[in-house]
Amino acid sequence: MTAASTTIAPPLRAEYERLPPPFEAADVTLPLGPLARLRRHDAPRTLLILALLAGVWELAARWHGNDLLLPGFLQTAAAFFAGLASGELPRSVAASLGVLLQGYALGVLCAFLLTSLAVSTRIGRDLLRTLTAMLNPLPAIALLPLALLWFGLGQGSLIFVLVHSVLWPLALATFAGFQAVPPTLRMAGRNYGLRGPRFVLAILVPAALPAILSGLKTGWAFAWRTLIAAELVFGATSGKGGLGWYIFQNRNELYTDKVFAGLALVIVIGLLVEGLIFRNLERLTVRRWGMQH
Repeated sequence: MTAASTTIAPPLRAEYERLPPPFEAADVTLPLGPLARLRRHDAPRTLLILALLAGVWELAARWHGNDLLLPGFLQTAAAFFAGLASGELPRSVAASLGVLLQGYALGVLCAFLLTSLAVSTRIGRDLLRTLTAMLNPLPAIALLPLALLWFGLGQGSLIFVLVHSVLWPLALATFAGFQAVPPTLRMAGRNYGLRGPRFVLAILVPAALPAILSGLKTGWAFAWRTLIAAELVFGATSGKGGLGWYIFQNRNELYTDKVFAGLALVIVIGLLVEGLIFRNLERLTVRRWGMQH
């Protein structure tokens, strides 16, 4: 027997079975520190930024040393809470918001009707493009003298300019969102027999909702600043003074702290509308549906 013909069998290892340890539910989340929890929420960060701005404002006012030109944050806060306690600021805000809601709602309705016509017919599309090219660059406040001739010194003239300020940016954003809807969704709606308003409401509106919400926010901002500017320039309407009239009147009487209080309330209302209405609306719709991050 030669060495090449001999084979050596490998050693055999004993077989065994190793069972995994029993599963025990455990908390795998790591505890977050105060700074990590702060970074996860928007409201604390916003309050921190506002506090820093208030501190810079107070320091600048103390360095300037002239309350007539630049009252400090503490002086403005005192005038702000005094106006709330006396009811003067709430009455002004109620008068402004009442007109604003009417004009905003009517502008949204007109924008939706015009955009629905634009996506349904070629004539409507040409009409929307022509009107937006003509009227969108036109400042709404520039139409107020003409509105006063047509509707008189009252809420009608303010509602007219508010509709103008809301209609065109919202119509442009909505039409752009409708054009960005994928053809697959359009064909699916056609296959289900959807036509006209049913097609717009069931297919186009949900698919274009991020663009529509952006247009709603832009229209709200335009309407809010247009209303304040109109009240600043033309004063009270229908015997009721709005927030812009409150600012204008106190400027004439050299109550600069009240002027700053009125401006601060304009900013606060803007923050509340953005944080409580539009942000929650986005969270319940487009973010929940995975259309926006």
